[in-house]
Amino acid sequence: MICLLTGLLAGLSKKRKGKHTAFGEIYHGSFVFVFISAVVMSIIHWNESAYLFYIGVFSYSLAFLGYLSAKIRWKNWLGTHIGGMLGSYIGIVTATLVVNIDRIPLLNEYPVIWFWFLPTIIGTPIIFIIGKKYRPQKGRKLLT
Repeated sequence: MICLLTGLLAGLSKKRKGKHTAFGEIYHGSFVFVFISAVVMSIIHWNESAYLFYIGVFSYSLAFLGYLSAKIRWKNWLGTHIGGMLGSYIGIVTATLVVNIDRIPLLNEYPVIWFWFLPTIIGTPIIFIIGKKYRPQKGRKLLT
């Protein structure tokens, strides 16, 4: 729940030091905890929860890449940051929905397969739209 909330708050806050970076640090820290929990749970209950391992590794890889790109700020880091953080957020939304869909009224009436793909179908165009918004223009430096 912390990842969902802080990821959303980081995404909605102004992109500068302050709230965005504070929420981002909490998002990343809580994602580490979620990742470790997912790996441990998937190993303990592999037959029922192997998918948690794969979602966890893939999603945290994106979160780590996005986090690292903002810390190191290599060439064109911002696109990597946006793609990594939003991609990891799609992963955390997907995992949360798939694991909890049986407990969510109205949504639990739909096939679970929808919730495996819906966050990606909705989130991927958002990554491209936001990435385009923050893409540096020729002769213009952005967020360095």
